[in-house]
Amino acid sequence: MKWNKYSIKTTTEAVDLISASLSELGIEGIEICDNVQLTQEEAKSMFVDFIPDLPEDDGSAVVNFYLDSDEDDHTILDKVKEEIEGLRIFCNIGEGTITESETEDKDWINNWKQYWHTFNIGDLYIKPTWEEVTEEMKGHPILSIDPGTAFGTGSHETTRLVIRQLQKYVKPGDEVLDVGCGSGILSVVALKYGAGHAFGTDLDPNAIIASHENADQNDISHEQLEVIEGNIIDDKAIKDACGYEKYDIVCANILADVLEPLSTCIHEHMKVGAYFITSGIIDMKEEEVVTAFKANPHLEIVEVNHDGEWVNVTARRAN
Repeated sequence: MKWNKYSIKTTTEAVDLISASLSELGIEGIEICDNVQLTQEEAKSMFVDFIPDLPEDDGSAVVNFYLDSDEDDHTILDKVKEEIEGLRIFCNIGEGTITESETEDKDWINNWKQYWHTFNIGDLYIKPTWEEVTEEMKGHPILSIDPGTAFGTGSHETTRLVIRQLQKYVKPGDEVLDVGCGSGILSVVALKYGAGHAFGTDLDPNAIIASHENADQNDISHEQLEVIEGNIIDDKAIKDACGYEKYDIVCANILADVLEPLSTCIHEHMKVGAYFITSGIIDMKEEEVVTAFKANPHLEIVEVNHDGEWVNVTARRAN
């Protein structure tokens, strides 16, 4: 399918009014491009670790919308032009000019697969489900994963950092808690290295589906890998479901702003001597996270590791 893309050159002041007008005309999938920087408060509420650098905001913006080229007879476009002209009496629309281009549907679900191939982390091979097991992989742990478009593949630095620590600390029969489990990759890796059971939590219901699918792909039963939806930090029902003083390993590859409150209570679920393996920490947040960990008298930091600009902090429950 081909789509006609229309770009309205306007101002940041007019973006909300234009977006509302497009919605009233039945146009969905509006895209806004501007250089308005997130505030620190907005970044914190969105769990953004660092705010990207943008060009200076000059007040300009572009609002894009798309119409099916087979059905687009410019009727909607004419109405959009009328709406924009009508909005000029309410705010500064700026140029209000509309440019047209054409774009084509692509199979985004599958096209990206040509760029992702088998790789290894230590003796662990992580391979996409569409590739075969080679002679080189035989005799080594193999993680076969089909992450779709929403969750990780293990190639990101933060996931590598946690996997390396799991390879180091997991012992046969260990109980593992995976906080913010996403695709379940860390739980599956822990089970591949001999853990007896893994329990995952995540706020996203799609993570439950992805984790179970990846468990099935690796011949891991749903009894070996259990996953529930919810927040372990402040939901008593979720905390109770996870259990207390139960785990030999807790892993959490989540953002620093979540790790900090988690560090105040995670020891409740850990056995004495258990390890808390974390990442998702951008280097500029390292000191902040380390300070939060040190504030919990039950935790002692045993390792801090780096991969590019990302950080792993591994702590142990001391008492």
